Amino acid sequence: MMDVRQLSPFISVSPQLTPADVGLAASAGFKAIIGNRPDRESEDQPANDDIRAACERHGLSWHYLPVVPGQITDDDIRAFRNLLDELQGPVLAFCRTGTRSATLWALSEAAHLDADAVLRATAAAGYDLAAQRERLQAQSGMPPASQNAFGVRHDVLIVGGGAGGLAVAGSLLRRQPDLDIAVVEPRTEHYYQPGWTLVGGGVFDRRQTVRPMADVMPEQVKWYPSAAAGFEPEQQQLVLEDGERIGYRILVVAPGLALDWDAIPGLRDTLGRNGVTSNYLFDLAPYTWELIQSTRGGRALFTQPPMPIKCAGAPQKAMYLACDHWARQQSLKYIDVEFCTAGAALFGVADYVPALMDYVQKYGIKLNLQHNLVGVDGGRRCATFKVTDTEGHSREVEKPFDMLHVCPPQKAPAFISASPLADAAGWLELDPETLQHKRFGDIFGLGDAGNTPNAKTAAAVRKQAPVVAENVLRALRGEAPRAVYDGYGSCPLTVERGKIVLAEFGYGGKLQPTFPTWLVEGRQPSRLAWLLKEKLLPWVYWNAMLKGREWLAGPQLLAHSPAPHEASAACNFEERKPGT
Repeated sequence: MMDVRQLSPFISVSPQLTPADVGLAASAGFKAIIGNRPDRESEDQPANDDIRAACERHGLSWHYLPVVPGQITDDDIRAFRNLLDELQGPVLAFCRTGTRSATLWALSEAAHLDADAVLRATAAAGYDLAAQRERLQAQSGMPPASQNAFGVRHDVLIVGGGAGGLAVAGSLLRRQPDLDIAVVEPRTEHYYQPGWTLVGGGVFDRRQTVRPMADVMPEQVKWYPSAAAGFEPEQQQLVLEDGERIGYRILVVAPGLALDWDAIPGLRDTLGRNGVTSNYLFDLAPYTWELIQSTRGGRALFTQPPMPIKCAGAPQKAMYLACDHWARQQSLKYIDVEFCTAGAALFGVADYVPALMDYVQKYGIKLNLQHNLVGVDGGRRCATFKVTDTEGHSREVEKPFDMLHVCPPQKAPAFISASPLADAAGWLELDPETLQHKRFGDIFGLGDAGNTPNAKTAAAVRKQAPVVAENVLRALRGEAPRAVYDGYGSCPLTVERGKIVLAEFGYGGKLQPTFPTWLVEGRQPSRLAWLLKEKLLPWVYWNAMLKGREWLAGPQLLAHSPAPHEASAACNFEERKPGT
């Protein structure tokens, strides 16, 4: 739903618009739309060309003035002012959250409006731009007011309001309820992403996997509904998309990762149509189920890109649930199913491969190893793969399809990979045990953006969050980290409706089962594991993990603080069990 916020009778601002929103804007009386968000800033962003085309259809003028988050220049301000002088109003400007657009308006008005009047207008629209006061006064020629060197500063500042960020906030508040915590998160909705596989398999309704961010954000936390744009670790500051800087004593970075749809030419243009789908997007998972139900014959391709990806079993889960449905409908014999993975093995932990291979054979799936999707032509319904043989020679192969389920390549968000916090590959550079940044001791991280060699799953985050919380509190006291993470991750592989192979493992592929084998044998399909996935785990996510209740997830603590680079394997462990 479009979220329009009026700054003046002439101009309003909004978070990201969709092409469908343009018609609503036209019916509301807007005459022009200004896009302040650069194309392809995030994986779920509509293309500006599509919004432009919608403006043309509805008779609105379209103007593209992209502004880099955290880097609003004087040229940007002048260009925005010039646009407003030229356009017929009312005008609607948008960016990811509306903050950049509101800031552009505020700074462009500062030459002839009092700073207090500008800030009252933006605050009434829901944008707190108090940190821009000095720049507003500079634009008006007034002497800047004196400021605290940090502006706003928090004991703990968390980047990301997803599973990792909120789980850490919950664990911190369980330990120290009066702690000064802030969370930077631009989204207004919070998603239970592990449920999207079940949405794509017809088990869940997608509404079961989403809640308003305001409902899951802890009341004790200060929430900045803005996007992070950059880091200044030497000054202990985070830069927001409007240029505001927030200080911290300890920073926790948990932004998740970016889905790189554009890495595969033609893919973005055909997503959601021509039989091309992906359970990796909230809006597309229902389309997966539509395709599964409507497919009666032909070829169905399921792809997996090179690692790392989040939930390495998810591409297979989509395939097994589809095959199970087709088998129940007695149409599987008319469908050629192929699993095309860029990897050299079906699954990265060998202990679980035999059970998975049984289902590959049961469903008659053709297993294509070292097949990397490199192009999609939706109109022709044809996919191109780079196929590498055992000697390292590669060639391209085209495969026609009637249904194509794609797992996209994945990478760290741009504001992480371009920052001083990144390693050479662009990932957040963390100690794999303490989850402390390797070069900045007042920074910790967890979740999918980290370079730790664990499976990128919600189960991994559930174990990482208590470790980070414990070590953050020690860091605030000036003490060395003691809590350690052993690489635990879990991948419930849904091999059919009603059965799951419950893969649980840590660093190096070491098996780490939660339950005794007489209850759940993770290497074999299990109905109890399905009940855990379908019934228990969503409840645990919403009611325990995000609230800091660390059931079966209490952190292991070293018996003494480690010296630099000391291997934790040589130390004794104890387990802390905080109150629940």
